[in-house]
Amino acid sequence: MVAHMNRRTIFLIVAFAFISISLLSLQAGLHKDVMNHIHAPSKPAPIAEPPVPAPPRQPVYKPTPTPEPPIVDNFPLAASARSATDIPSVSSWNMSPTPHVREKTPLLIGFTRNWRLLQQTIVSYITAGWPPSDIYVVENTGTMISNARGLLTLQNPFYLDYARLTNIFGVNVMATPILLSFSQLQNFYIHIAIERGWDYYFWSHMDVVALSEEDWASPDGGYRSLYTRCVDDLRQTLASFPARPHSLKTKSTDNDDKEQNTWAIRFYAYDRLALVNRHAFEAVGGWDPQIGYYGTDCDMHERLAMSGFAMGDATTGLVYDIGDSLDDLSVLYRRKPKSETGTVTDTGDSSAAHRPEAAAVHEPTDDEEDDRGSAAYVHLRDQLNSMQMDKNTGTNQRNRWQSRQRGGQGEPFYRDAEGFDRALGMAIEAGKAVMREKWGHDGCDLRRVGLGLGDAWRVVPEWELEGEGEER
Repeated sequence: MVAHMNRRTIFLIVAFAFISISLLSLQAGLHKDVMNHIHAPSKPAPIAEPPVPAPPRQPVYKPTPTPEPPIVDNFPLAASARSATDIPSVSSWNMSPTPHVREKTPLLIGFTRNWRLLQQTIVSYITAGWPPSDIYVVENTGTMISNARGLLTLQNPFYLDYARLTNIFGVNVMATPILLSFSQLQNFYIHIAIERGWDYYFWSHMDVVALSEEDWASPDGGYRSLYTRCVDDLRQTLASFPARPHSLKTKSTDNDDKEQNTWAIRFYAYDRLALVNRHAFEAVGGWDPQIGYYGTDCDMHERLAMSGFAMGDATTGLVYDIGDSLDDLSVLYRRKPKSETGTVTDTGDSSAAHRPEAAAVHEPTDDEEDDRGSAAYVHLRDQLNSMQMDKNTGTNQRNRWQSRQRGGQGEPFYRDAEGFDRALGMAIEAGKAVMREKWGHDGCDLRRVGLGLGDAWRVVPEWELEGEGEER
């Protein structure tokens, strides 16, 4: 009995000890697990698989523009010439004076696009008597020195033939550092005049044709070319006004009894050809560069008038606003005609060359001078007048000539021709909006509605006043 109890006691003791040890081990393990869990770094949440990317959006392209036919040079004789002697001489009655007149007569012509029209303009002024050495082509293409290095080709809208202009025609070429708007280019002209010490200068558009009036006679019975008539008007203008402007008024309208200031500008066929007094333009702060295109001439001329500067018109010859090109510019040198040929190309109108007036210009010979005021001259004059009417009243857009060339892909500073034209249109509209906001008036008649120099950006726009009136 005692032995049995001892065995039972021993068993209980051993069992108790085993259970105690097991419990202690379990407690220690749980403690360790808890502590490990507390001190263990947290595991990052599982990363979700990225979604399968959608296929890239494919651009939807505009219809491919209808290709324009490649342009051809409109002065083949000059294209093959090696020197100025390889092209016709100016007609004897339109020769520039030798020696040069005592006055400086610089003529600035800006160029951005369309070589054919620029070349036509340059040749027309030379054959109307302007000394080539007084003509300055201001390249405003934004292509840096690409044209000077001959890196652009004829189909490129911004192509310019430096060698022909300087070596064959004998005119000067200078370039703007970057592409400028119209108003910025006008300020660049003023800058050129200041740098060169010119008190005045002439300027013209690059899409005009200048023609002397060969059937015109001066009051003294003599003949004057377009150039010599411009010189006559320059002399009369300089003799009629003080050389420099006086101080400006801050408010001046048509109703003011204001003192006459000096002259500012002389218009020959509006500003197709104009004579500028750069001191007057400086005095009113130059052209507004924030009105880049249409409307900027209105702003400039109104401010000049508000300041009392004189602006006048004179007729010194014929200056046509042209959007097309003659087939062969040799006709401007006034040689005896040898045959009749169509004249108009590059119009965008396939029927243009078949119109009766288009067949009236004669192809010149190389040497024999025509008679002044001949039938061939009348044909040329009538043709240019018809081309001007076609530009301004025809079915084609007035400035379509600016975007006819569409080549130049891969050449330096290439720009899409249609894109450039559309961006230009947007810039034009932005400038018009600035003009309206600047004066609070929609129109060019600033003085008529009582606005003066001190009113720019200060008046409540008239359309806002009209709205208030309706509410009342």
